[in-house]
Amino acid sequence: MVEKLDAAARASLAADLPHWSMVPGRDAITRSFRFADFNAAWGFMSRVALLAEKRDHHPEWFNVWNRVEITLSTHDAGGLSARDVALAKGIDRVVAG
Repeated sequence: MVEKLDAAARASLAADLPHWSMVPGRDAITRSFRFADFNAAWGFMSRVALLAEKRDHHPEWFNVWNRVEITLSTHDAGGLSARDVALAKGIDRVVAG
């Protein structure tokens, strides 16, 4: 069973994931991305999908044309876990290129 983040891990979220923010009313983090066009957004989503599948941890996401919004929360844990933090860091590396 995956466990929710403890207080110490939560305290470091802002420093560890500066581009991610808490989702109001949920124990989840989110980040929005904008790309040049749909093709670039889809390519990013494809790279993130491969990363998520490899880690067996899948994001909630929404895509319209050049925008992608990703929300991470571990449903088995009932909120944020180390798996979400690790995937968010991986996503940040994907977008950094």
